[in-house]
Formats: sequence, structure tokens, C-alpha cells
Amino acid sequence: MGAALRRIQLGSALSAFGLGFTVPYLYVYVAQVRDLGAGTAGVVLAVFAMAALAVLPFTGRAIDRRGPLPVLVVASAVASLGAAALGLSSGVTASVLSAAVLGAGTAVMQPALATMLVWCSSTATRTRAFAMQFFLQNLGLGIGGLVGGQIVDTSRPETFTLLFLIEAAMFVVLGVIACTVRLSRTPSFSDVRPTDGSEAPGGLRALLSHRAMVQLCVLGFVLFFACYGQFESGLAAYGTEAAGIQPSTLGIALAANTAVIVVAQFVVLRLVERRRRSRVIAWVGLIWAFAWIVAGYAGLGHGSQTMATAAMISTYALFGLGESMLSPTVAPLVADLAPESMVGQYNSAFALCKQLALAVGPAVGGPMGATLHGPYIVTFVLFSLGITVLALRLGRQLTPVQDQPSIETVPSRVVAVSLPEAEPAVASAVTTR
Repeated sequence: MGAALRRIQLGSALSAFGLGFTVPYLYVYVAQVRDLGAGTAGVVLAVFAMAALAVLPFTGRAIDRRGPLPVLVVASAVASLGAAALGLSSGVTASVLSAAVLGAGTAVMQPALATMLVWCSSTATRTRAFAMQFFLQNLGLGIGGLVGGQIVDTSRPETFTLLFLIEAAMFVVLGVIACTVRLSRTPSFSDVRPTDGSEAPGGLRALLSHRAMVQLCVLGFVLFFACYGQFESGLAAYGTEAAGIQPSTLGIALAANTAVIVVAQFVVLRLVERRRRSRVIAWVGLIWAFAWIVAGYAGLGHGSQTMATAAMISTYALFGLGESMLSPTVAPLVADLAPESMVGQYNSAFALCKQLALAVGPAVGGPMGATLHGPYIVTFVLFSLGITVLALRLGRQLTPVQDQPSIETVPSRVVAVSLPEAEPAVASAVTTR
């Protein structure tokens, strides 16, 4: 990695570390520590998600007009302000407003960081750059959650305030690191960076007319709806209600998910980076379908409690394996599909689809996982198989290089080649002249 890419990855990891301090404890903080009740905690979580939906439609054009660097700096400052305010909030109104500011800031940071990764990488190196970002973000989230768990004490609100202030400091660090990045003008993306402040061409109509991108957005929605949208809602409710596992076991299952990602990421990367992206995503659908079948055994089978617990942990681990296959395929594909003047808009559009899935997923999966155990498993097995179908259909819309960047011909760096057998002829030509 170049110096700019290393700094971007470092800032991304540190911001994820800060998020890991607070995300697992946000509900407990609002409902119990500040004693605002479960209803207010639900509103705070909903506002956190809805704020992202409100700002993402405008983020892409701002990135393409001004560049991702200033957008990232502003977003990190906003997120820092929201985190600090939430840590000091003790009333309903202050908590809701702080969550909205924090949600808006963190939502804008993601497409800005993704666009900076695109600018600092080439088609050949982009797969590995996004895989590295996913690895570092999960590592940061996991370590942040573990460290935060050692600090929090529900009987002492100041410990939670400390967590939010640490998170705010990490966002400030991200902004400072971003200010030190000097983006070079690479040949493949030379005119994606406006220097005269003019508005980038394109827009929503151009994006919607791009069939491959529309199919990728639909695929992205299903991916996040069938996996991430169920982790802390439907799958957790199903595990405790149908499988009868203890709530503390969910923490172990999430740790297993993160551990698989951290351990398997670069092993998986070696296996998938020379294969067609659409086929890799199709395999993810099959792996997740099997994961849901394992979850079905945990809750609907008649095995022992130990077997049910092991099956639920295995479900989360299988999801982690699929996630490690997605990180080097989906995000780089968004960048490779984007016209050079619309990289930010494409990244923001995909982030918006992701956020919609994360908002709809818990609303649909939560009630089903808690009460309709059989239909819940069948529904998400079918959704996972739908991922395979959508991925194979998407592959027909991609160019060979978009689907498999490793086949792209790399220009030779050799300037001149001396051929010994040609030397006499060359000498003769010089003499004749």
C-alpha cells in the first residue's frame, strides 16, 4: 500500500474501534443507565438509522463535486459532536437529537472512505484494499467492544460517558489523519477528481439507467437484509425463543463471527481474487442458505441444548465466512462499475441500499424470529438462495474484467529490450547513415 492508502486504512480502523466502544451498549445506555425506558431506546436506535437514510441521497454528489476528503473531514467532525453529546445527554430530546447527529455523521463517512480507497488503488489492487479495510474494521469493532465491556458499569453513568468521549476522540483522529492524506492523480481515475469546483455530470437518472448497477443494488439489499439485518434482531430472537440459548451465548456467537472474519479474510482472499466475482457471491448465497438450515436445526430439531447452542454459534461463524468472501468482491465491484465522475454517487447509492436493508431487516425479522420459527427459517433460506440467483444474473451484465479483474492485462514496465541477435543489424544501420 502507498502512504495515502495506509493512512486511510488506519483512520478507518480507529473509527471502527471507536464505534465498537458504544454500539453494543447503546440500548442499555439509553434504557437503563439514563433510565429513559425501552421505548425511548427504540426511538434512539431508529433515529440513528433514519438519519443515515436522510443524508445519504445527498452525499454522493457532494463527494463527486468537492472530493471525498473534505466530506470525510466534515462527517468525522459531525460524528464526533454527536458522540460527545450523546454521552452527556440525560433527557429524551437531547438523546434523540444526539443520535440523529451521530447517525448522520457515521453514515456519510462510509461512502467517503470507500471513494478515497478507490482513488488510492487501481483495478488490480482494489480487491485487496477493500478486503484489508473490512478486516481492519471488524478487528477494530471487536477490540473496541471487548475493551468497552471492561469499562462499562450500569450503576455508574460516567463510565458510559467515558465510552462516548473515547468514540468522539477516535472520530477526531480520523479527521486529523484524513487531513494529512495527499491523494495522487492516478491515470485510471485522473478526471474523477474535480479541481475547478464544477458539478460532476450524471445523477440519479444516469445511475438508474445502468442496468448492472441497479442489479447490484438489488443484490446488495438482499445481502444485507438476509444477514446483517438479522444479527441483532430476528436471529437473536429466534436463538433465545426457539433454540433456548442464553442471551450471553449471543455474545459468544458474535465473537465467533468476528473471529472467523479476522482469521479467514486473507486465506479467503487468495482463493477468490482470481475467480469471477459473480460466482463468489453466488457461493455466499449457498453458504448462507446452509447457515440458515443449521439455525433451523438449532431451534426446530430435537437435539440437546448443547447441540442447539453449538448450532447457533456455527450459524454465526458461517455468516462470517460468507462476509469474508463479500468484502473483496462487492465493494470493489461498485467502484469498477462507476463512471469516473460518479464514484461517490455510486458508493452512496449502494450505502443507501445497505441502510434500507438494515432498517427493514429488523422490522421484518424480529417478529418472525420471535414467534414464527419455521416460516422464519424457510423465508431466509429462500432469500439466501435468491442471492445466488441474483449474483449469476448480475454476472451476465458485467464485462469480463469487471467480473474478474485478475484477467486484465498489466502494461509492461520495461522501457526497452536489448536483443543481442539484432545488434549487428543495428550497427550496420548506424554505419550506413
